[in-house]
Amino acid sequence: MEAQHTIVIADDHPLFRNALFQSVHMAISGANLLEADSLDSLHKILARDADVDLVLLDLKMPGANGMSGLIELRNQYPNLPIVVVSASEERNVIRQVYSHGAFGFIPKSSDMRALVQSLTQVLEGTPCFPDDLGEEDDSESLSSKLAALTPQQYKVLRMLCDGLLNKQIAYDLAVSEATIKAHMTAIFRKLGVKNRTQAVILLQQSNIEL
Repeated sequence: MEAQHTIVIADDHPLFRNALFQSVHMAISGANLLEADSLDSLHKILARDADVDLVLLDLKMPGANGMSGLIELRNQYPNLPIVVVSASEERNVIRQVYSHGAFGFIPKSSDMRALVQSLTQVLEGTPCFPDDLGEEDDSESLSSKLAALTPQQYKVLRMLCDGLLNKQIAYDLAVSEATIKAHMTAIFRKLGVKNRTQAVILLQQSNIEL
């Protein structure tokens, strides 16, 4: 990766953004670094700058929770490399990150040397994940199904899980109830369920955060 490439650091903690800044500069000097402190500000940067080469993404920041930010970004920018940098280091979380198409996972507990090493690997074009991710389980299969949803279908599913009725979802998304019903049909088909109750139960049992 050459110096003119652009990297976005998306994290709502200024101190950690600063630590990542230092690590990136140690891994590659002269990179164009941009900051985002929320999912909304990240989307604005990506809409404005088509030349972004890499996003370093925190899973939990304003506008995102669990895998929601990663899934939205992968749906809207399928060719953009995204590396998750997170304090959630459980194996099932890393497996979900992997299943949703991230380019790597870097634990926030990493010291500066490990951060630089991981970033250097990523900037050279090699995915960066812990060596032993274990076997794929049911939650990983569901993660793959969720990744197949369109951005709008994913929004509908999140609202469905929040207990909203079709009429309320249609109002909030400024579409017709018929459109929501069509989305529901597609969502149920992709998840392999027959109704909203089964969809909610499936997600609750899998412990996947939307």
